[in-house]
Amino acid sequence: MNGYSRTEEQRSSVQYCCLTDDGRNCRRPAGNAVYNKRIQKQALQKRLKLNIDNSHGHIYICDHHKNMIQNVRVKRKRKESELHTREEISVVDFNSMPMNMLKRYRRHFKLPIKQGSNKSQLADSVARHFRSIRVNEKEALTYFIYSAKNHKSKFDTMKGND
Repeated sequence: MNGYSRTEEQRSSVQYCCLTDDGRNCRRPAGNAVYNKRIQKQALQKRLKLNIDNSHGHIYICDHHKNMIQNVRVKRKRKESELHTREEISVVDFNSMPMNMLKRYRRHFKLPIKQGSNKSQLADSVARHFRSIRVNEKEALTYFIYSAKNHKSKFDTMKGND
């Protein structure tokens, strides 16, 4: 079945939207968008007052209702720091780091870790803390470029001596 019954297909060449909006039948011509069970569930969750009118014999909806449903389905906008998902973030293997580096990290960020922790416990807590740090990438890149252009590093002075 193509979204409507054969009798409806033979009866009329113009199909109208199959939805009732807040109790009133929609009189707009139907497009090729379909009001299926998944879309019905989403419309119900978003508290849209849309119901299907079974007298039409099909489940096609007009562009107005299609746009209305799409607009409420738009996901929240992300902050700049959330643009990349956890899968895109490069993973650092803290277990391969030397113990004194892990201890310095713990001291610098004042992490609440037991004094007698072994390397794997320390690496796990450092990794957890490292993943929780949020970085504004745009600001970090801007600062890096500014520093690279305006501040000489020890490597610049070494090149000058050659």
